[in-house]
Amino acid sequence: MWVGGVSNQAFGQRARTLMRDSKRLATIFRSLSEPRQQALLEYAEFLAGKEGAEVAAAPPTEPLPIPRPEQENVVKAIQRLTQTYPMLERNKIFHEASAQMTRHLIHGVPAVEAIDELERIFARQYQEHRDALAALQASTDPD
Repeated sequence: MWVGGVSNQAFGQRARTLMRDSKRLATIFRSLSEPRQQALLEYAEFLAGKEGAEVAAAPPTEPLPIPRPEQENVVKAIQRLTQTYPMLERNKIFHEASAQMTRHLIHGVPAVEAIDELERIFARQYQEHRDALAALQASTDPD
């Protein structure tokens, strides 16, 4: 029998995996301090937003002038930088941004330090994006 294009066996396996992962996540969540629980929730919301986000038809070519707040957590910084650089592909930045979140949450790196590194990552990715566009333009020019 098939459910929504998936066999009952595969569907059952997914349900068991989801249940196991949900229990594991709840156990980890309960073991965290309240500030880290809040950070984990914010990060989960960021990831959920990433899943449902649609790419704009024509994103701006230049970064948007969104200032860095005096007090900012790492998740909010990722959200701000994603809005500042809408022309960048999120999947290219996701791995490095996740690594900074891990450094902060798990390894205790201060938020300011992780955010400074995120700023450098996004700026570098933007420069690489511009360089790639310039190379593409040069290769298509008839000169």
